[in-house]
Amino acid sequence: MLFGCLSKVEDFRRSQGRSFDLGGLLMIAILAVISGANSYDDIAVFCKTHLRILRKTFGLQWWKSPSRSQFHSVLSRIDATELEKAFREYSSLISAQLPEKHEYLSCDGKALRGSFDHMQDRKAAQILSIFASDGQIILAHALVDEKTNEIPVFQTLIKEIGLTGKLYTLDALHAQKNSKISN
Repeated sequence: MLFGCLSKVEDFRRSQGRSFDLGGLLMIAILAVISGANSYDDIAVFCKTHLRILRKTFGLQWWKSPSRSQFHSVLSRIDATELEKAFREYSSLISAQLPEKHEYLSCDGKALRGSFDHMQDRKAAQILSIFASDGQIILAHALVDEKTNEIPVFQTLIKEIGLTGKLYTLDALHAQKNSKISN
């Protein structure tokens, strides 16, 4: 399901530079990071080690494993909004499959470690996540702009993904008078 969503991400490369399909590269990079990869070298080693299984699982027609520089070239230039769109589509598909008992969702905002920059006078980046505790899955996340707080981001996010009509646990910040969510 995720592989199908990643395969829809628009490929920015010229047709001559497409030895490896973009959806496969993205899926393998995600699997490698989940498995503990911390660098492009680690991702390439993961792919080379598991290439036979990856080819069979995802139907890849690759005759060799992508190199470290090929992963770097793609992952460093991928359009973040296109990638986020693919993850949102995947979240929508997952949330549509949740049984009715999963009506309780958690929402919390967290500051990203290492995102504060004293030299650039930039505040720490904040991410808002929606989590289905029964299914133990993060359904969505969104970046909270520096000039706002998580209330409008939360309201927009649940409408985009179609998670209205659920019961949420939220921080006290959301208990403000004008933070009511309209269906």
